[in-house]
Amino acid sequence: MIRFAFAGRVSTEDQQDPEASRNWQLGRANALVGQHGQIVAEFFDIGQSRSIPWKRRPAAGRLLELLQEPGRGFDAVVIGEPQRAFYGNQFGLTFPVFVHYGLQLWVPEVGGPIDPDSEAHDLIMSVFGGMSKGERNRIKIRVRAAMAAQAQVEGRYLGGRPPYGYRLADAGPHPNPGKAADGKRLHTLEPDPVTAPVVQRIFSEYLSGIGIFAIAQRLTADNILCPSAYDRRRNSHRSGAAWSKSAVRAILGNPRYTGYEVWNKQRKQESLIDVDDVALGHHTRLAWNAKTEWVYSDQPAHGALINKDAFEQTQLRLAARGPQSTGRTTTRRQHPYAFKGLLFHDACGRRMQGNWNHGLPHYRCRYPSGVRPRQQDRPPDDRLPARGPAQRPDRFLVGRDIPPRPDRAFADHARGSADRQHTRHRECTTNTCRTRPQTVPVPSSTGSGHRPGSDPTGPTRTPGHRGPARHAGSRATWKSPDDQGGDPPTRDLTRRAGPHIEGS
Repeated sequence: MIRFAFAGRVSTEDQQDPEASRNWQLGRANALVGQHGQIVAEFFDIGQSRSIPWKRRPAAGRLLELLQEPGRGFDAVVIGEPQRAFYGNQFGLTFPVFVHYGLQLWVPEVGGPIDPDSEAHDLIMSVFGGMSKGERNRIKIRVRAAMAAQAQVEGRYLGGRPPYGYRLADAGPHPNPGKAADGKRLHTLEPDPVTAPVVQRIFSEYLSGIGIFAIAQRLTADNILCPSAYDRRRNSHRSGAAWSKSAVRAILGNPRYTGYEVWNKQRKQESLIDVDDVALGHHTRLAWNAKTEWVYSDQPAHGALINKDAFEQTQLRLAARGPQSTGRTTTRRQHPYAFKGLLFHDACGRRMQGNWNHGLPHYRCRYPSGVRPRQQDRPPDDRLPARGPAQRPDRFLVGRDIPPRPDRAFADHARGSADRQHTRHRECTTNTCRTRPQTVPVPSSTGSGHRPGSDPTGPTRTPGHRGPARHAGSRATWKSPDDQGGDPPTRDLTRRAGPHIEGS
């Protein structure tokens, strides 16, 4: 007597009865092997799509793992329905494993075990795999075509989460007699008396010229619950602390607020898990369709919160973006940076970036924390670029009437190795920096960048000041075009007056 292991699959519990599907598949398998042996083990997958390979199915994956064990407890595998077990080219990827471990695969369509040397058996199983794939595609096409017609012609609500500003309302019994007998009913959208005025306010303020971020701040300041806080049961994965710009933008771009039903905004997209290993199959993710593929109802399907003209004006402004959408004019202020392109970070050797802060130029490393310096980006040993400032003697006079004073403030940062990671300014004040003695007395004038009464060698911060702490722990290396003759090519200036140099 041959000991058999039964393998089967059912798609979903919602559309099919798993127990009924298992019983008829197991019945076909018993009818095939009843005279040759008995079934001693079962591997039945519930809720698994046929497009998923055997290795990724829970029960089928365990079956493949047991094939290589001598004490597996069965001598052959029987399948009740090949179209449910194999999809596409899955037979060609799975059957060689059975042949390798010397196990027979019994299928009712061939009347017994599959012969690995028979071209007819291989052709039959390949045909069943193609039929399984074609059946799945036909079902998908029919369902999508039917849903598109229901949304466009009938304006039917086809499920999903109701948009913020609406709630579900009963729309009568289901048109399908079988579903109506089970008590299922249709639903439609109706304005929510609590959230519908919020949606109207968002559109009104945006069309009046207020930005998305300002609208979100106003709603939060007025203690209006955001969508995730208003419906916590469906948004338990979100904090619901405040309104976000993305929530406001999603409301402004939703055409269902005009009263028309919209379908096919998203699709289930199947993408290869590994392009180098197609046998792993696909994973399914939701992806946005192009707006040209959205299906709109021919007639209004529910109460509108805004009119179509206001919605179209909103979309035009969203597409324009920037200050041009409100008619505002902006003027870009040009700040003079006397040391533009001349300062290099001592740890990584890259040029430092200038920012205007509190009326003074502020120099810092333009690369974030955690980025290792690249050796090819380091300047030469004299810490000057290939095109040095000697070719541009007027660079110190950009936006200035006089050249910079030699007593400008620079901080001195300890030289780091090429492998040291960047650290932000606040981290530099702890254990990365090494302050050096002052070589120039620090003036006490208020316009020099040094605050009276503060320690010029350590970090200083004014109460309420939100910028980075200023300290004397950074090194900036620069070369003046006047350095000629016996003067050294570089200078380290540590005085606090003048522009601020940040060490990261």
